Amino acid sequence: MKLKIDRSSPVPLHRQAEVLLRELITKDEYKEGKMLPNEVELSEQLKISRNTLRQSINTLVNEGLLIRKKGVGTRVAEKNLYSEATNWLSFSQEMGLLGIKIENFELHISKQPPTENAIQFFDLPADLKILRMERLRGKENFPFVYFHSEFNPKIQLSGTENFNRPLYEILEKDYNILVRTSREEIRAAGANPFIAAKLEIEVGDPILIRKRFVSDINNLPIEYNVGWYRADSFSYKIESVRESKFFSSNPSEKY
Repeated sequence: MKLKIDRSSPVPLHRQAEVLLRELITKDEYKEGKMLPNEVELSEQLKISRNTLRQSINTLVNEGLLIRKKGVGTRVAEKNLYSEATNWLSFSQEMGLLGIKIENFELHISKQPPTENAIQFFDLPADLKILRMERLRGKENFPFVYFHSEFNPKIQLSGTENFNRPLYEILEKDYNILVRTSREEIRAAGANPFIAAKLEIEVGDPILIRKRFVSDINNLPIEYNVGWYRADSFSYKIESVRESKFFSSNPSEKY
């Protein structure tokens, strides 16, 4: 695609460049994570300064459409994966609905002392070792989430299960445990060195940390799970419905 600035237009140069870049990144050759030409090439093609071009690129970076890495270049952001809170699903189910085949890049099973959150959630003594599972997961050649799960010893998982199967399928079919509720906490943070190495990002790059406190149909705590997600690959949507008791029964009442 040939990019051309209209110098007779009253529209500022950086705005024109921004519009051209938006069009460019929709093209097949640049969609879904492809690298853009470097700034020197783009600025020469547009016949604008690199500072003006950088202003346009920054706008798209701030919108999450482009990702810029120092010493690497600028690439088009891949379409975010969305999770909705209206009817929670397991990670495998979430990805399955999106048509994404998930890979396990790493899988570690061990017996470890529980973390503080697991101690409180499962009501355990601190000196007891419990089953811990850590998994690096993502789609083909692209890990985007690192999971840490701890399990209530009351459910008697052995650690020898085939954890390439969906976890909640194992619990239901092998142990007759039906999970029902998930209390979640989500926050943004910068990646520490460990998570940055796992997710193939830079230290300090933005990530989403998602904690899940999962219980079964009898309200027995089952799993404490933490997921560290690449922020350029995951978004979380929440839909809330206001209960009718908050609405006035008087149709003439003004809000």
